[in-house]
Amino acid sequence: MTPRLNMHTASPEAAKAMLALENATHNLTIGPALRMLIKMRVSQINGCAYCLEMHAPEALKAGVTQQQLDVLAAWRESPAFDARERAALGWADTLTRIEATGAPEADYAALAEEFSKAEQVDLTLIINAINGWNRFAVGFRSQHPARKAQDAA
Repeated sequence: MTPRLNMHTASPEAAKAMLALENATHNLTIGPALRMLIKMRVSQINGCAYCLEMHAPEALKAGVTQQQLDVLAAWRESPAFDARERAALGWADTLTRIEATGAPEADYAALAEEFSKAEQVDLTLIINAINGWNRFAVGFRSQHPARKAQDAA
């Protein structure tokens, strides 16, 4: 895969706007562990290796467990996630695939049971932000560095 362009140098103002949105998500009602779990799940759905590589160490540092990262693609079948995490992951899945899901009532009901109205909006903004980042990274073919053999194990 060949990188197409660097968004930061091609349009510094657009990059600045995305960074402002990203920074704003850090001050919302959603804690760092759940925020990182959502970033990882949305990046999985979107096939964004760049963001997965970037956010995996951050997720661990924020309190996401290695087991959660290992089974995240199959979160519906895993006992590694609590009800709140499941509701957030379901909402992330449905919004990321909104063309296919239409954001069904069942996903919203699970969200509303676990999150306040403000948290629902904040979580939705986080989902939107990482979807945006994924579209830049995948669209412009951003590449993460390859790990050395001892780091990959």
